[in-house]
Amino acid sequence: MPEQKTPVTVRRARTSDVPWIQGLVEPLVQRRILLGKDAVVFYEAVQEFRIAVAPDGTPVGCGALHVFWEDLGEVRTLAVDDGWLGKGVGSALLQQLEADALDLGLSKLFCLTFEVPFFERNGYTASPLSLVDPEVYAELVRSPDEGVAEFLDLARVKPNTLGNTRMLKHLR
Repeated sequence: MPEQKTPVTVRRARTSDVPWIQGLVEPLVQRRILLGKDAVVFYEAVQEFRIAVAPDGTPVGCGALHVFWEDLGEVRTLAVDDGWLGKGVGSALLQQLEADALDLGLSKLFCLTFEVPFFERNGYTASPLSLVDPEVYAELVRSPDEGVAEFLDLARVKPNTLGNTRMLKHLR
């Protein structure tokens, strides 16, 4: 069934959005769909987030773009309010995150997701771990970021990521 398009605006997140973001993603964390994050992590990353808002200004979705390396970024914490699923909110957020990635000079975006059909409809394909050269892997493995550990398929994050799919899109 195709998405019904509802007009939403996508804007930069503000610090005042962080409690709302946490409230939106917490049920997904409980269902082990998204990695849980402490409030401080959301505040530290607020500049990575975009918020989709309904015509009345109510937030209805969020998503983040995290830079991994000179040409590689990750779509993180893409979530839509249940009442707005299937109305184009996720696609609008993803399009904005992809535009942001291009502005930053990235040429590839990946995500780790259970929502494979959604990402396939938006041009992503399942991809093996070998997205980065061994030299880059050696640099990334030093990162304390849990998302990087998840991307690298490190054992310490396995309980959180069982069954998700690594997907990739070449932006140019």
